[in-house]
Amino acid sequence: MMMAKRFGKVKTYEEWTQPKLVGNAAELLTRELKKYGASINKVHFCFTTDPFMYGYSEISDATIGLMKILNEHDISCTSLTKGVLPYDLAGLSNNNEYGITLVSLNEKFRTCYEPGSAPYGERIKSLYHLHKKGFKTWVSIEPYPTPNIVGQSIAEILERVSFVDTLIFGKLNYNPKVREYRDYKKFFSEMTDTVLEFCEKNNKGFHIKRETSKVLSCEVKEKQLSSLVLNY
Repeated sequence: MMMAKRFGKVKTYEEWTQPKLVGNAAELLTRELKKYGASINKVHFCFTTDPFMYGYSEISDATIGLMKILNEHDISCTSLTKGVLPYDLAGLSNNNEYGITLVSLNEKFRTCYEPGSAPYGERIKSLYHLHKKGFKTWVSIEPYPTPNIVGQSIAEILERVSFVDTLIFGKLNYNPKVREYRDYKKFFSEMTDTVLEFCEKNNKGFHIKRETSKVLSCEVKEKQLSSLVLNY
């Protein structure tokens, strides 16, 4: 929302929550591929919006259409969503990779901090379906909240998504409540340790986001440098 306001796309939160679909997206993509297609290996959906926005089937349909065009040009796709991954994705290239954001299993937290997003159980179920179909899957556990925001067990979250290939972990930024938690640096160091140990034990790829690594102990940083596996 801050980016949208900065570049004059919206003026209010209410305006920002009303998605606008680019009607000629397929035409624009096809035109770009004629120029740059040979130099593109992979396309990610998306950094500034949600490709499978919950409750908007027209957006999911448009995303699938764009992915089909890219796959037809031998370009694989990755995606990240707080919505539900459509089962139709199973009919696309098996080189595509799919992910969900999952920072909690607490539905009360979700309705407050991720309004308009899909329930956590629905996200996990759709991701598991694609995993069973043979696709590489991943989970972004970011932005992870401190205990004063929501009390929870990260081990429980990790266990729920133990089927995925890669995990990404990062702390909650730009929220003053994080610094209100006195031991937030120690907390994120411990959470990172837990994620790293889980990934190493279960042979998972992982990535610790840069802003999170800045608050880690030297011991954790050394551990990352010696064993970091980047699949994303």
